[in-house]
Amino acid sequence: MPSILAALSLSLLGTTPVFASDLTIDAFASNCFSPFMTGSRAAGVLALDGGRYDFYDLRPFRPGTPVSEPAGRAPTPGTDRRCEVAFDGDHVAESVAAIEEALALEDITELADVPPDFPTLAGAAVVEARFLNPNRIAVVQVGTRPGPNGVETFMSVERLLPLNGE
Repeated sequence: MPSILAALSLSLLGTTPVFASDLTIDAFASNCFSPFMTGSRAAGVLALDGGRYDFYDLRPFRPGTPVSEPAGRAPTPGTDRRCEVAFDGDHVAESVAAIEEALALEDITELADVPPDFPTLAGAAVVEARFLNPNRIAVVQVGTRPGPNGVETFMSVERLLPLNGE
């Protein structure tokens, strides 16, 4: 994070400083809802300075795309994909706003019930499910939790296995 002096200098030059949280929120919103996201792409766009990420895709959208194993915690039972970022500080409001905008842009607007056995992450302030198509649901969670440098914000989306078993 830039020092106050650096932020003031940028402000005096007419430039708004860009913080790691802004970059991480934007990276999540711009990439994690795309069915074309891959493990190698996640490593390139989500592994930002000051942020942490976790990604896996056990059933890639595109034929021939390699399966991506979890970069962090084990897969959530009943899911085949996770895209998650975490970064220092409490930025829940900004994160939720960015997610809402990204979901609208991807036309992922139909609400679904969060399955009763789906594990809510500790510290989640928002837990919401949306239909990706008639047979697929994604669960989005945003909140805060203890991180390596104090409180951190997390943004997570997990794609559930198809409702019809296909």
